[in-house]
Amino acid sequence: MWIFKFLTMLLGATALAAASPKAQPGNRPAPLAVEEVAERMVQADRWRTATLQNYASMRRYRVENKRFHKRAEMVVRVTYSNPGTRKFEVISESGSGTVRRLALRRLIQAEERNSQEAATRNATRITTDNYSLHLIGMDEVGGHPCYLLEAIPNRKDALLFRGRVWVDASDFAVVQIEGSPAKNPSFWLTKVRFTHRYSKFGPYWLPVSDHSDSHVRIFGPTEVTVEYYDYQIDQPTGPVDTAEENSK
Repeated sequence: MWIFKFLTMLLGATALAAASPKAQPGNRPAPLAVEEVAERMVQADRWRTATLQNYASMRRYRVENKRFHKRAEMVVRVTYSNPGTRKFEVISESGSGTVRRLALRRLIQAEERNSQEAATRNATRITTDNYSLHLIGMDEVGGHPCYLLEAIPNRKDALLFRGRVWVDASDFAVVQIEGSPAKNPSFWLTKVRFTHRYSKFGPYWLPVSDHSDSHVRIFGPTEVTVEYYDYQIDQPTGPVDTAEENSK
């Protein structure tokens, strides 16, 4: 179950980096240094924390082991409360009972528990405290011009990753992440690769899909996917001055 510990961190922590303090669609991206991009990402996250109070969404979790042809699926309703607490309600489940019990239920239980721990959230955010960020150049994802960053973890930690981050050039929100754990979570894992994607819902960028491919000794190739849908967001009651928030 080592892969699920890493996935739990990513499902919770990377979502915190996705926010939109002030969207400016249609503007040509300004050429910025990586330090400026990183700082604006932090400002976006502060804005999200200040304004995103509550939302609900649905998730569909799937696990497939190709060697033993085991599959399981679980549909879950998730409710979010500021500053990061999530509650999970299982709506339906199917497939291997063993996989559901030992993998999927443990995954959502760990995510619910970790979402309440502020220290864990701060230790895994995509910030210069946790990562050395390097600007590779510009790219485009889903029609959105993005800054493409290389993220190198500042410490060997199984809850951090090494990879690439696409940051929307107008909103400074995370659009996509690809990578691998900074430290192998277990001897039993020989390879882990993941991709996380985000889309914009109202003023907020939120997760829409997670996919990981791992190779587990004895068990072989295993895929985990999570789909996010049916977001219901409580909109901010008024504008938030990000400059004022950042000065606090």
